[in-house]
Amino acid sequence: MKKILLLSIICFFVNSITAQSKLPPVDKSPMDMSYYPNSYPVLKIQDKANEPIITRVIFSRPQKSGRTIFGDLLEYGKVWRMGANEATEIEFYQNVKIGNTKIKKGRYTMYCIPYADKWTMIINKETDIWGSFKYDMKKDVMRIDVAVQKQSENIESFVMVFEKATVGTNLIIAWDDVKVSLPISF
Repeated sequence: MKKILLLSIICFFVNSITAQSKLPPVDKSPMDMSYYPNSYPVLKIQDKANEPIITRVIFSRPQKSGRTIFGDLLEYGKVWRMGANEATEIEFYQNVKIGNTKIKKGRYTMYCIPYADKWTMIINKETDIWGSFKYDMKKDVMRIDVAVQKQSENIESFVMVFEKATVGTNLIIAWDDVKVSLPISF
């Protein structure tokens, strides 16, 4: 009888510990990160980084999955978090300039307002926020319009990547058959 009671107690505790450590399921829109210079952390550990880190962007990657994205899933003229889940975050490791606006070193949230021919890109000082449900335009640091470039290739997974430019970098944002480029100078 004592053995059965002891075995029952052990099973109860093992079950309690297992239930508490259950891991969440894999997200359909995994989080990703891009740096400028590209692959900066890898270059740094290999002692191959020949320019300082300037910026990084952290975003979730929704999938097209046969849907019509722009003008349907993402309504034109409405603020979008630029990805899925948490609002996209951008960090500048030094002062930069976007358009005519100087932006101080620090962490920010990125939003955009998509239209068929342009996107209004927004840098906002509110951070650590989910979606764009609590977006507050009073906290905008800058807004700039960038032209939409139609692509012949459909891009299944939303992507953001930095591309070297003459006076800085361009943040390339692409999904479905649309691409925009946000110039960042430093």
